[in-house]
Amino acid sequence: MVPTTEKDQAIANDEKFVRLLRQNKLKVTQPRLGVLKIISEKETAISQPDLEKMLGDTVDRVTLYRVLATFEEKGILHKIFDLHGTATYALCSTACDEHHHHDEHVHFICSSCNSIYCLDDIKLPKINLPDGYQLQSIGINAVGLCAECKALVK
Repeated sequence: MVPTTEKDQAIANDEKFVRLLRQNKLKVTQPRLGVLKIISEKETAISQPDLEKMLGDTVDRVTLYRVLATFEEKGILHKIFDLHGTATYALCSTACDEHHHHDEHVHFICSSCNSIYCLDDIKLPKINLPDGYQLQSIGINAVGLCAECKALVK
């Protein structure tokens, strides 16, 4: 059944988040559900300070740090650093788990507003390393103007 109202969609998302937490052997808590809800609604990666503002008094800073660290460890979120060195977070692909992240895509960082977009359709090239090297992760950032900022320049 396809959700027809915003309320139905919110319930469907909550059920999806509960399944995701249980699948990763995590307790279902309001702070975890709140973080997942906010991040899933964002088109861009979000920083811990911005998450903290959006969550308000419902989650303290230490709990939020723990939630983000746990989600990153479990392969639910991946971390991207913006142009100022601030860590931002975005949802991982469904192929990620606690043993291996599969977020091998380009991140676009807007040089004007500092927003970060995951460009999932742009796959990274295969990296042929010399013998004896072991690849742990790849990160390619493209920097330029996002559509909104480019429209403002015209």
